Order: sequence, then C-alpha cells, then structure tokens
Amino acid sequence: MAIQSVGVIGAGQMGNGIAHVFALAGYDVVIQDVNPQAVEKALSLIDRNLERQVSRDKISAQDKAAALTRISSATDPAQVGRCDLVIEAATENEAVKIKIFEALLPHLKPATILASNTSSISITRLAGRTDRPERFIGVHFMNPVPVMQLVELIRGIATDDATYDALVEVVARLGKTVATAEDFPAFIVNRILVPMINEAVYALHEGVGDIRSIDESMKLGANHPMGPLELADFIGLDTCLSIMNVLHEGLGDTKYRPCPLLAKYVAAGWLGRKSGRGFYDYGGDTPVPTR
Repeated sequence: MAIQSVGVIGAGQMGNGIAHVFALAGYDVVIQDVNPQAVEKALSLIDRNLERQVSRDKISAQDKAAALTRISSATDPAQVGRCDLVIEAATENEAVKIKIFEALLPHLKPATILASNTSSISITRLAGRTDRPERFIGVHFMNPVPVMQLVELIRGIATDDATYDALVEVVARLGKTVATAEDFPAFIVNRILVPMINEAVYALHEGVGDIRSIDESMKLGANHPMGPLELADFIGLDTCLSIMNVLHEGLGDTKYRPCPLLAKYVAAGWLGRKSGRGFYDYGGDTPVPTR
C-alpha cells in the first residue's frame, strides 16, 4: 500500500498545515475546499510558513520551492479521489464530515485509504458511512501541524492491519511520532486537554479568577507554555465546545458537561483568534482580556 499522493479536504487551519508537511516530505498533494478563496488563502499561508522555516534554517530555499511545486488545488472531489490517501480536515462536526465522505466515495480508487483528522468523533461510526471501513483510519494531527511532533492514529473496529501499517510509515516519513489511541471519545490528547480547558472556563465563570490570573497561574505555576484560556482561543472555542459535547454525550459523565460560559461565547461568535475575539480581543497590537 505505497502512498505517493495525498488529498486534503478542507483548507482551514489544520488542512493547510497537513498539506504543508506532506508536500515538504515529498508527497504530491491536492488540497480541496468548497470555498475557492479558502484554498487561495491556504496556499498563501503555506508559502509564508515555508519561508519562515527557511529564515530559521529549518529547511533550504530549494526544499521550499520543491514543496510548493508538489501542491495543487481543486474544487471538485473527483480530483481528490485519484489520490492514494485522502484526509478529511473539515470542521469538527460529524454531519459535515459524513456529507464530505458521501460526496467523495464515487470518485475514489478502490485501494484509496480514507482518513479523518477528527479530534474527537468516533472513527468506527464515520467509517461505517463509507464503502471501505477496513481502509478507514483516524489521523489526528496536532496544531500547528508543521511544528507539533505528535500524530494520533485511531483504528475503527474494522480498520485492517495494512491500513494502520501504511499510516505508521507515512507518519515516520513526515518526521513525526505516532501515538496509538483506542476509538474512545476525544482519544488521548483531547480527552485530557479539553476538559482542563473547560475547567478553566468554569473557574472564570464562577469568579475564581479573571482571565489573566487563570492563564498566568497555569503558565507560571504549572509551567504550561500557554494559559488554558489563551490555548482555547488558539484552538477555537467552537472546536473546544464540540469536543466537550462529544465527551459528555459519548461517556455520559457529568464531569464532561460543557461550561455554560463556553457555550455563550460560541453563541456570540466569539470563537478565539480566528474570529478576532474570544477570551481575548485580538483587534490591537496586544491581546486584551474580554472579561
């Protein structure tokens, strides 16, 4: 199951990062999104991020040029379907992901491996909506993809050994490290990380501390590189809420109940960095707490 070409569906924060690392590792990449402007923005961002790596002597200018020649864009699922591996990197919404797979299936080669970059949703359930559950796997990259070294691989109940082994080889070629997670809600990283963020939101909601105090406490008291509320803004508050909902519904434990304040921010459209406002306001030179 030699993989040479990779399709990436979704040109957002995760999709452009995934396309970046695959192209840099020598794979031919097709990036597709329903919004052509999103693809244009992703290609521009990949160019800038590669240039940043060049300026830091992480890669050579020749590496950058070669990577860019390997990336092409598409608006039609048929162009993605010709790839050996297709990774869905859309929003963390099960209905959206299923719709993408259903549109893609008629265009896939019989041997194509399907993967989802979901950070919380059941791989078994997603695979069951396709024609190839044995060749379906969860491939959860961390954000930002070019920087973070971990990739969670999650097998659904039907995922075969050949598919898993092929993705282990792919991750090694990307220069990253595999953590194998069972198909439980939110897997390993987000099972631990997002409830911590949710608890920080509860601390804010209950008046235990203000935004800056909570973040500074965890940075200076627990040696975290980012405070939990700052990190929530970086991830996206809508994504955090979606993961908490998956945990709450999937595990049925009240300790995973999303904080009402988190839900309120999402309802207001305060999603973090990507919307310009979350727990911090990013409209000026320096982020300012919104509460």
